[in-house]
Amino acid sequence: MIKEYELGTIVQMKKQHPCGSYLWEVTRLGADIKIKCKGCDRIVMLPRNKFEKDAKKVITEK
Repeated sequence: MIKEYELGTIVQMKKQHPCGSYLWEVTRLGADIKIKCKGCDRIVMLPRNKFEKDAKKVITEK
């Protein structure tokens, strides 16, 4: 579970995306978090508590 992230942060998620990538970029913050897959550019919006639970670690910060 991670807590330190901001716009532009690259995070590694626990589950692999169907395209094969684990890396996602945070593109919107709020009650929901919008993340973009670094492999296929798919955009997904998750509730903040699910994002914090599913994110494994921060790869790079802005």
